[in-house]
Amino acid sequence: MSASRYVTAETTDSIATVTIDRQDRLNALNPEVIDEIEAAFASLREDDGLRAVVLTGAGDKAFVAGADIGELAKMTPRTGTAVSERGQAVLRSIETFPRPVVAAVGGYALGGGCELALACHLRVASDRAQFGLPEVGLGILPGYGGTLRLARLVGLGRALEIVLTGDMVGAERAFDIGLANLVVPHEEFRERARAFAGRIGRKAPVAVEMALRSVYAALDCPAGTAMQFEAASFGLLAATEDMREGMAAFLEKRAPKFQGR
Repeated sequence: MSASRYVTAETTDSIATVTIDRQDRLNALNPEVIDEIEAAFASLREDDGLRAVVLTGAGDKAFVAGADIGELAKMTPRTGTAVSERGQAVLRSIETFPRPVVAAVGGYALGGGCELALACHLRVASDRAQFGLPEVGLGILPGYGGTLRLARLVGLGRALEIVLTGDMVGAERAFDIGLANLVVPHEEFRERARAFAGRIGRKAPVAVEMALRSVYAALDCPAGTAMQFEAASFGLLAATEDMREGMAAFLEKRAPKFQGR
């Protein structure tokens, strides 16, 4: 278990829960929160027994309701670029995390908070969740990678609608357009997100990591290169103890006992 002023990380049964707790500001992001998110995930990378991560916001009102507008209002062109690059780097560290990261979204996920959810591999939403990128109404645009990730996730037309109108997207529509993977009753969203993460955590860890890498590599390279990467990963997994255990368990009609090697 690790702790800091605004972000805590606690691991139970090989599933870590990272919680952003700044409830007086609806868990809004500021430089300190960004630093603590980065530190939490950096620490979790060192845990070889970890199988998945759930990222959530404390309280019942918000996942993360954007960035601290009072601080953003002071930006200059130079500092604005630095703010964007810093947020992009930290969210990229989540996107490239070697274990699945599931966002448990209850309430508002707006601006930087929506971008944070987009950087996670999967999203479980409360039926009260509200996603949105309202930046154009403030004279800016999403700066933490949201324009890229949203378009990849929901398609160009829907992404442009969400970015250019700044309108909020409710949980059911988020599910319909692929922004949320699962919508559950508000009272259960953290528990259901952990259960969702646990389903993945029971699979072969090395295979899960390589599958994540293969899917994301395919987004950034030509089809032929992506196929080569997939084939090489497929071959590498044939050398793992987990592959032998998974195949043996299937043939013997029993549950596998994966060791992550």
